[in-house]
Amino acid sequence: MKEPRASRRQRNAPTISDVAKLAGVSPMTVSRVINNEGNVRDETREIVQTAIAELNYAPSAAARALAGGEEIRIGLLHSNPSFAYLSEFLVGSLDQASRSNVQLVVEKCDEAGLEGTAIEHLMRGRIDGIVLPPPLSDSAAVLAALEKQDVLVVAVATGRAPDWAMAVSIDDEQAAYDMTRHLGGLGHRRIGFITGNRNQTASGERLTGYRRALAELGLPDAPELVAEGLFTYRSGLDAADQLLDLTDPPTAIFASNDDMAAATVAIAHRRGLDVPGDLTVCGFDDTALATTIWPELTTIRQPVTEMSRTAVDLLIRAIRARKAGRVADPEHPRHVTADYTLVRRQSDAAPRQRPAARRSGR
Repeated sequence: MKEPRASRRQRNAPTISDVAKLAGVSPMTVSRVINNEGNVRDETREIVQTAIAELNYAPSAAARALAGGEEIRIGLLHSNPSFAYLSEFLVGSLDQASRSNVQLVVEKCDEAGLEGTAIEHLMRGRIDGIVLPPPLSDSAAVLAALEKQDVLVVAVATGRAPDWAMAVSIDDEQAAYDMTRHLGGLGHRRIGFITGNRNQTASGERLTGYRRALAELGLPDAPELVAEGLFTYRSGLDAADQLLDLTDPPTAIFASNDDMAAATVAIAHRRGLDVPGDLTVCGFDDTALATTIWPELTTIRQPVTEMSRTAVDLLIRAIRARKAGRVADPEHPRHVTADYTLVRRQSDAAPRQRPAARRSGR
């Protein structure tokens, strides 16, 4: 009986040496291309990639080890309450891990006090480094536990990363300042603000940016115009109700993330208010949610997916440097500040002039 063709092909699968021979380079160079390392010339990289495609070569962890590489496993520890944010973060992390041929192990840690257990579970899997999205990137308990483990860490979207950790973030204060100035420029004089959870540094920075803009615009920093949120849709509903129940409600509400902004739009619709005719609503992050509700949200685009890719890339480079006994590449900084963009859509407009204001102006 003849052996199935698939088995013969599997037995005769091309090796990393076959790729090196076809490309006219060493197996080590092929390994560098496979591992997406930077010290390969573009022409050489293209030749190797062509050879890989021609041979239909599928790199394996064993092949990388034979070529002088080493399998890398990185962990992602998360507890973010916003599914939209977490989804974009995971997409970027998984994509970069796949491009770099490393394993990504995702661990959830939702309950306070169990951070150590989650970290121990990750470390038992021989993890070389860990990516921390918010809010765990701001957790003193998590960071202290990881420092004791002597594991490489990248903290994302935090304003207080420790010196021993790497970090990727945006300028949250300036972004919130820009959005508040934008609303003031439209003519709004009572601008409500929904904060994020107090356990995240980004929340405080965005509130600071909002207040700095109000001061420069000469607008009142009224305590009643600030409502506390938790970065969740549910908290956004409560905060929006609180602001719109005021005797003199705001004509614009700036929420610290898109989940709470979407909740504000829902409350406005329930009250029979037109957005943006009666109420301007703006968010932060520009997650997929911003363009799946009506009207689409004006928001700050925080490049969540790209930030997570950058975090994974920083971590991989640091891990490879440590394994090789080298210091990190000085051309790749330990702390990266990503760019943000104010994206204007359909949820903002100039405030509708109220009858009382028209009479007083005669």
